[in-house]
Amino acid sequence: MNGDSRESHGAEGTEPVPISPSHPGRGWRGRAGVLLPVLIVLALLAVALIRHQQTLAVGAALARGETPPVPIVTLPAFDGPPVSLVALRGHPVVINFWASWCIPCRDEAPLIEGMWREFSSRGLIVLGVDTQDLEAPARAFIKQYGITYPNVRDPDGSVGRLFGTTGVPETFFISADGRILGKFPGEQVSQVAWHEAVSGLLSGRARVP
Repeated sequence: MNGDSRESHGAEGTEPVPISPSHPGRGWRGRAGVLLPVLIVLALLAVALIRHQQTLAVGAALARGETPPVPIVTLPAFDGPPVSLVALRGHPVVINFWASWCIPCRDEAPLIEGMWREFSSRGLIVLGVDTQDLEAPARAFIKQYGITYPNVRDPDGSVGRLFGTTGVPETFFISADGRILGKFPGEQVSQVAWHEAVSGLLSGRARVP
């Protein structure tokens, strides 16, 4: 009888092990929690790569002797309606990127104003682009240096990146058909250099300066 009793109840001290129901949703949620940060990082890296390529595009094209098209953008003006670069077609254009905190920009401002006053009657448009700056000090800068040529704002520097700027000041010379013919890659305080570059732009010279 004792042996039959042991056989019917199994080994002494052994209890059946319960089997938990599976929860497939928990597995997917766990994997999603791990993958989501990775995907975000990859997306940020992709955006940074695109911006870097955009930054290199204009400079690399000019270095190869090419004349890349001016980026198609519209920028908010300090006063008046926004300015579209496409709308400037038909005029030779000098675009100067500057900021109120930029010390070399203070030396350039009077020279650029002089070019505007001398050549605007011949169809030249000078456009200042205040980049990565606050509006109040930028307005004070314009007033202090008696700037009368139009100025627009690029608060986050995104337009500067499209042009491939690596700092301020940088100046681009754009033909009447919207091609970038050349640039001053940094500060230029020679009045002769400015005069030659603008004269070359107005004469349709293939490469300026």
